[in-house]
Amino acid sequence: MAKARITREDALIFHREPTPGKWEVQATVPMMTQRDLSLAYSPGVAVPCEDIHETPELAYDYTNKGNLVAVISNGTAVLGLGNIGALASKPVMEGKSVLFKRFADVNSIDIELATEDPHAFCEAVKLMGPTFGGINLEDIKAPECFIIEQRLKEEMDIPVFHDDQHGTAVICAAGLMNALHLSGKKIEDVRIVLNGAGAAGIACIELLKSMGARHDNCIVCDTKGVIYQGRTEGMNQWKSAHAVATDLRSLEEAMDGADVFLGVSVRGAVTPAMVESMADNPVIFAMANPDPEITPEEAHAVRVDAIVATGRSDYPNQVNNVLGFPYLFRGALDIHARAINDEMKLACAAALAELAREEVPDEVAVAYGRKLTFGRDYIIPTPFDPRLIHRIPPAVAKAGMKTGVARRPIIDMEAYETALKGRMDPTASILRGINDRARAAQATILFSEGDDPRVLRAAVAYQRNGFGRALVVGREADVKAKLEAEGLADAVRELVVVNAANTEYLETYKAFLYHRLQRKGHDQQDVHRLAARDRHVFSALMLAHGHVDGMVTGATRKSAHVLESINHVFDAGPHDGAVGVSAVIARGRIVLIADTLVHEWPDENDLADIAERGASVARALGLEPRVAFVSFSTFGYPVSERAEKMHRAPKVLDARGVDFEYEGEMAVDVALNPRSAEAYPFSRLTGPANVLVVPARHSASISVKLMQEMGGATVIGPILAGVHKPIQICSTVSTVNDILNMAVIAACNLD
Repeated sequence: MAKARITREDALIFHREPTPGKWEVQATVPMMTQRDLSLAYSPGVAVPCEDIHETPELAYDYTNKGNLVAVISNGTAVLGLGNIGALASKPVMEGKSVLFKRFADVNSIDIELATEDPHAFCEAVKLMGPTFGGINLEDIKAPECFIIEQRLKEEMDIPVFHDDQHGTAVICAAGLMNALHLSGKKIEDVRIVLNGAGAAGIACIELLKSMGARHDNCIVCDTKGVIYQGRTEGMNQWKSAHAVATDLRSLEEAMDGADVFLGVSVRGAVTPAMVESMADNPVIFAMANPDPEITPEEAHAVRVDAIVATGRSDYPNQVNNVLGFPYLFRGALDIHARAINDEMKLACAAALAELAREEVPDEVAVAYGRKLTFGRDYIIPTPFDPRLIHRIPPAVAKAGMKTGVARRPIIDMEAYETALKGRMDPTASILRGINDRARAAQATILFSEGDDPRVLRAAVAYQRNGFGRALVVGREADVKAKLEAEGLADAVRELVVVNAANTEYLETYKAFLYHRLQRKGHDQQDVHRLAARDRHVFSALMLAHGHVDGMVTGATRKSAHVLESINHVFDAGPHDGAVGVSAVIARGRIVLIADTLVHEWPDENDLADIAERGASVARALGLEPRVAFVSFSTFGYPVSERAEKMHRAPKVLDARGVDFEYEGEMAVDVALNPRSAEAYPFSRLTGPANVLVVPARHSASISVKLMQEMGGATVIGPILAGVHKPIQICSTVSTVNDILNMAVIAACNLD
């Protein structure tokens, strides 16, 4: 699978637009009326304040404390950047905060403290204790990180967790459980070599010892060699705790005969000769970032029996902290834990190891472009496995309750697991799934409007994000000049520019087009002008002849004009089966609205066609379709001639015997709101509709744009379906990201 390539400008734009930073605060209560203000602040707020004063535990019921974690750093050990200070570390901490939300629905605030004094740091964090349900320490250099974490654990009554130490250790432990299982070895018998005695390394070896690894079987090395009893150079109390009685003095000597190597050090620290000297079925966790101590290719060149893991996403077996910290905190917060202890960390590791041994869902296999099966190249679950959210936190919570750190134990664990499944935003997995499918497809997409800077940026992003190959229609000199003006001079060599003047297929295209249009009022000259001068027609001809896999257009011309041009090449008009489906994403829900592009005033048969196309797109997006024919009338009331076709359309589907749920006609609230739907127990829909078929194109357009402008919804589309070729039409107000999304959808071929 192609790897995404991120440029400096990409990174800066991502952090600057649409607003600076990566997260914002939103109210969860209404704040529209005087009553709302009185309840949210004075005088109403006094009531929960008095109750919390009397019973402090009620803070978890009346405030956001129970789902709020602070990500705190002083920026002294930022991964790959070193000591850059508190302010410069803020983008990293914001990133950690959004990972908490994305993967485990944990609210998080980043806090950067401008001090390198451990005492001052601890005092500041301790004073903030009443605000948070947990503290995630991040990117603090050793040995201060040990001092800070230990003191805060002793002085605070909420979980304190230094992810650089324990996050790596937990995932490392999970992977090692499975690696040893495959190797037929037991942890109490294996000889382990650790290179890198910083925060992560020390935490790894301590957790492995708590799993049963013997002290005298664990050799720890730093930049000065083996940490042995009696060594004085470069030592501290944390290193001394792992000193062993041995004659070994170098990493090379320690590796001879070792069963396991753990690396949290530097690129190239391990040589092929060292790997060759290890015991049978060696386990190598080369976790240095961004480049491992030894690459899997180098290790396997000398030892085909090695099990290798790294910290990188482009190799199998990624040791990724995002598999641990969100779910550890989710479980800890949900039992109102006083701490995250070793038992909870080991429970997390064991649950991860067990998950990797189970059959992998198809959606994960699609994401990674291959079937994942437990074995040497799959010993750790992938970060996007949807089962993580409801498998790992319960294991953590159970361990916390068993060890007595839970303030509020979970009584019904089955109900808790069900609730966890509902916490995740389903749209996130849908959008990720589209991107993953596009990367797996590696489609060649034609961007028809190479004279527009937005289109050129989207084309460059399509290639650099590893989705496939991008072609643009335009003149080479113009494209080059626009790319240079956009600061993308290096992309000139990446994009292929095509037009009627430089294609060898123009005569073939013209013959094809003349055959289609000769009885529709077009002569040879008309056909030449269309094929050679209309970029939309030219693009459609390239697609029709299989010279590209899909096309994206519409950023510079109205959709009606673009659709008219495309209709010269394809049958994409009313009654041809073509339909425009817009995906509206808001507040964790996704609803498809159709037809937003093709049919001006569909009859009941058209509406039935639209419903079938909408259901097909829904399934392609991973949704089980529930179609509602919406109107201002619900099941015949109020009576209106205008609503009659919405009443007849479901009967057309009855006759067709389709295999999805549908119902109508009904008002939008009945279609989407379960409480409104309760008044109609005879409805065939088993849940809220996710495909809305509307009476006309104008009502569809109004609905989508109103949601976008007033409701803050994200809109993808309209997705053109029913043409049997991937053609996607953007709007003239599309952003670069909008155009890129349409290209990705074209690559997925959702039709």
